[in-house]
Parts: sequence; structure tokens; C-alpha cells
Amino acid sequence: MTVAITRRVRPEDELLMRAWADAGTSMASHFPGFLGSGWVRPSTGSIDWHMLYRFDGPESLATWQESTERNRWLTAGSNLVEDTRVEHRTGIEGWFDEPTERAVDDLAPATPPAPPRWKQMVVIWLAFFPTSLALGYLFAPFSGDWPAWARVLLSTVTATPLMTYLILPKVTRLFQPWLTRTRT
Repeated sequence: MTVAITRRVRPEDELLMRAWADAGTSMASHFPGFLGSGWVRPSTGSIDWHMLYRFDGPESLATWQESTERNRWLTAGSNLVEDTRVEHRTGIEGWFDEPTERAVDDLAPATPPAPPRWKQMVVIWLAFFPTSLALGYLFAPFSGDWPAWARVLLSTVTATPLMTYLILPKVTRLFQPWLTRTRT
């Protein structure tokens, strides 16, 4: 479960906002099910920041969102940031795709575009190929005489959660500068 938030930050508060956001990430990392977070500014000088945080499911997310720690952290940042959009996402779109958004106010700006599909494809392949290869070698000693459908079933049942919760988030973070870079 991914939460995407657009927050407006005054230029003079940028350094404080970064420290505030880092403190929130550090705090969230101590909650069960926390999978990571990140933030990006659409362009230099923009007052809008796009922030993501991700938990392994709705229950873990609710525990974080309803916690006293998070509420105190949000209160501490209330003079630094203004939330303009909040969107809950599920699945891989939480890392790549532009969501259908709900504006908190009518002045909310558009979000940056999702990376081109070909870049998404490259990043997914860079995660998928070594994972598939490793699982193939790992399972070969005991599944070599199984029918093809059974080998594929075993591989995909193992690979899907690994890709969703572990590998794709890390690979996406690694390639985030390339994914979000635009031609000048």
C-alpha cells in the first residue's frame, strides 16, 4: 500500500522540510510493515514536493497513520508544509504510474508525469531477469523433472512477492534519477 502526497513548501522552509521529512521516514521505519519512502521535487525552484511512503498492507499502514507518533510529527510540520493532494495506491503503480488524483484544494498543481513506459519496462526487466535466473538455478535440483507449468507456477509464486515487496522498490529507488530525468 503506497500513499502519495503532494506538499507545498515555502522556499525559505526547504531545509527544515527536508529534516522534518527525514525524521518522519526514520520514525515510520520503526513501524511493522514499513517498506520505504521517497520524495522528489518536480523542478528546481518548485514549491511542490511529491512524497511517497509504502507499507506492506492496509493494516500496517493504518497502524502508522493512526499512531500518536505520526500525529505529533504531522503537527510539528504543520507550519512547514501544506498538503495539497493525498492518494492511496496499491500495486506497482505506487512506484511508477501517475495516479488518479484527488485535490485537497482547487489550487493543487498537476503531478509530474510518470516515467515513459520504455523506462518502466527496462527497470522491471533489470529486476525480473536476475530474479528469474536465480530462481531457475535454485529450483532446478528438485524441479527438473516437473512439468513446465509446475516449474513456472513455483517460480512465479516465489518471484511475485519478492518482486513486489523487496526487489522492485529497491531497483526503482536505485534508478529513480534516470526514471524521472527529462530531456532538456
